[in-house]
Amino acid sequence: MNFKLEDSLGFILNKVNTKLKNELFQQLKEADITPEQWAILNCLWEQEGITPKELADLTFKDKPNTNRILEKLIMKGLVVRNPHPLDRRAFQIFLTDSGWALREQLIPRVKKLLAKATAGIEPHKVAEMKNLLNQVYHNIQ
Repeated sequence: MNFKLEDSLGFILNKVNTKLKNELFQQLKEADITPEQWAILNCLWEQEGITPKELADLTFKDKPNTNRILEKLIMKGLVVRNPHPLDRRAFQIFLTDSGWALREQLIPRVKKLLAKATAGIEPHKVAEMKNLLNQVYHNIQ
């Protein structure tokens, strides 16, 4: 039975993910933000006041890793952790003014990277690719 690694969907996805993550790292380096921190900030730009558990779920990271990322963002002065008003065991995460300010700086860089990555691919094909990859994810979940 033959199996060509370079033709494997998993191998191709990993190769693309590694390249995109490395390029994203370069785009965010000047702002001293990692791709993992970018994911957390992006979620908070969409909805503040969510818990670390919710952030972990949204970013597909485990809770200890999410808490480590949040600690770094707190030390950088980009987010704050406030006690949850309804659950004394939980916290809510909010952006600081500095965290909000990064939005205008970083989103254009990331959009430019994604445009570069999808150059020459028709927008409807990009949308179809996203749908197909989400279907693959749901199939193996």
